[in-house]
Amino acid sequence: MTTIGILGAGQLGRMLALAGYPLGLTFHFYDPTPGSPAGQLAPQNVAAYDDRIALQRFAAGVDLVTYEFENVPAQTVRFLAQLVPVFPPPQALETAQDRLVEKTLFRQLGIPTPQFVTVDSLEDLQAAVHQTGLPAVLKTRRLGYDGKGQAVVRSPDDLAPAWQRLGKQNLILESFVAFDRELSVLAARGPDGGCVFYPLVENQHREGILRLSIAPAPNLTPMLQQTAESYAAAILEKLDYTGVLAVELFERDGVLLANEMAPRVHNSGHWTQNGAHPDQFECHLRAGLGWPLTQPVVTGFSAMINLIGDHPAAPEILQNPAAHLHLYAKSPRPGRKLGHINLCAASASELQAVLQAVCRNLFLEKVCL
Repeated sequence: MTTIGILGAGQLGRMLALAGYPLGLTFHFYDPTPGSPAGQLAPQNVAAYDDRIALQRFAAGVDLVTYEFENVPAQTVRFLAQLVPVFPPPQALETAQDRLVEKTLFRQLGIPTPQFVTVDSLEDLQAAVHQTGLPAVLKTRRLGYDGKGQAVVRSPDDLAPAWQRLGKQNLILESFVAFDRELSVLAARGPDGGCVFYPLVENQHREGILRLSIAPAPNLTPMLQQTAESYAAAILEKLDYTGVLAVELFERDGVLLANEMAPRVHNSGHWTQNGAHPDQFECHLRAGLGWPLTQPVVTGFSAMINLIGDHPAAPEILQNPAAHLHLYAKSPRPGRKLGHINLCAASASELQAVLQAVCRNLFLEKVCL
């Protein structure tokens, strides 16, 4: 029996385990936070990510290791890779952890991005706006997610406050993209180099947090899908990648600009649990194990609604037969992802009707419609 070790025991690790148990896999989690959501499903080592003795014990009990979020320290992954196979590769994690390295890679591969400039001082920031123009977005190079670690600067008067707010650390300034919509593509690559792709998804954010994904993205053209796949394929090959990769994109006037990548299963792919086979979680596990990767079969049209901060009672959600509820066993807290609802329909128009009905019944119109 194969045991998969997962760094991080949050909801993504939980969903990886739920996808893997029907395949005969077992799991072991490593996370410094006791009582994490995935700890209900499998043993969890509670230890610091720099505790090498604990990491050695963890590695001794698993056959291979993956990670469920990109803020796991890269040195932890590199240390484990000396002891046990790890996927995706440490280089992918290190790239995704630094926005400057990430966007530099995109540019090297010919993938368009917003204009960007590295910023290490207030003087750098004042000079950088001459290249990016205003408005622009100032971001920390590391540890930013769900809208954290960034500030929009709209005038020269915003520069000093933004520099103070973001902690005077190494930053990157990016030109503000007046995009038509936000999209993402999920791809998976196996050890043999074979790749599969999910359709582009349209994403809607509020307060920096993903609220709604629609799959496939409305008005998706073969050319747009082909372009997104070419971007993802170039990244996968360059990094000699194994596993699922998400690439977040801006669409502007029919052109796709790469925003960032996530070397893991991704929130915008949760719809696959009920709207595609195999879903992103099974696909990630298959890739890591070297099992066959089959092009996902998409069944109809899907939407994913994130439940943020609080959620209605399960019976209230499940009264709609099109709704599939996934809760993460997390206590309510403002801004916290507690679960999601997947909606499935036979047509795009039917999906819109179901989505509007569910959001109206759950009082989610303001955040999802």
